[in-house]
Amino acid sequence: MMMKTLLTAACMTMAAAVPGFAQTSWQMPTPYPESSAVTKNAMAFADEVRELTDGKLDIVVHPAASLIKHGEIKNAVRSGQVEIGEILMSTLSNEDPAYELESLPFLVGTFEDAQRMWEVTRDHTAEDMNRQRMTLLFANPWSPQGLYSAAPVNSVSDMRGARFRAYNYTTERIAQLAGAVPTQVEAADLAQAFSTGRVNMMVTSTATGVSSAVWDFLNHFYDVRVSYSKDIVFANTRALEALEPDVREGLMEAARRAEARGWEMAQADHGDGLKTLADNGVEVGEGSEALRAELREIGATMVEEWKERAGEAGAAMLAAYQN
Repeated sequence: MMMKTLLTAACMTMAAAVPGFAQTSWQMPTPYPESSAVTKNAMAFADEVRELTDGKLDIVVHPAASLIKHGEIKNAVRSGQVEIGEILMSTLSNEDPAYELESLPFLVGTFEDAQRMWEVTRDHTAEDMNRQRMTLLFANPWSPQGLYSAAPVNSVSDMRGARFRAYNYTTERIAQLAGAVPTQVEAADLAQAFSTGRVNMMVTSTATGVSSAVWDFLNHFYDVRVSYSKDIVFANTRALEALEPDVREGLMEAARRAEARGWEMAQADHGDGLKTLADNGVEVGEGSEALRAELREIGATMVEEWKERAGEAGAAMLAAYQN
């Protein structure tokens, strides 16, 4: 043990003595558990950053809101409390309706549509981040959003009075239009909220359902593909500009790889998630025609509501996506 300690100390001393070698450490809070696909991708991104920068930049990922709560991550990055962070893009819809566009129900129907939506909204997102002294690095996609319930849901009427988990404006509004009661619950608190009866229904991804082991408290999943959400990963611009040029380029290359990998992971994760849910006793189905039709009506209402408050920039992005 003494020899190992001495060798470790000697290696650290030699590394410090190498001319030009200096390691920078960044802290990266993320809201989701280590088992989720988005967090796995974030950790792979951090590994690639270390590889591509020859260890000069070390990004430490803090999953499950263990360092900073979801709602506080953006301001923590903006203020420089941490250098980099990840949040669900649609949680910023209260600041700018454009962030809500991707999560409007049934507007995006496939992964290809989701990628096209991101192409339409990326520049607006990057410009908004730049204005706030932050730099967009990459999108981290989720598998499609489906409906989870403790009891069977054959039509929207079965949602009335349900205690519905909400985590952004979109899910809150779905609950309201369906006659359910929206209740704010973050992903890290799902198990407790469901096990105590605080909520008994939600719309979220297969990935979140699996990472939260929903089979312990829910029995039904309807793969209605309400929307295709994504996280965004962004850095404090001052911290980014303080990096040496080669380190900064290594970081940006790792970000490009992470976004490409994220789309592939999300697609694979959805298929795996459906199987995992079924294998653990959750009844998995596509939902009745009545349920799907009624949910689409809710979606159409929400799109019209969104148009009224989105302004010219939002209307232009919607038109670009639909054309």
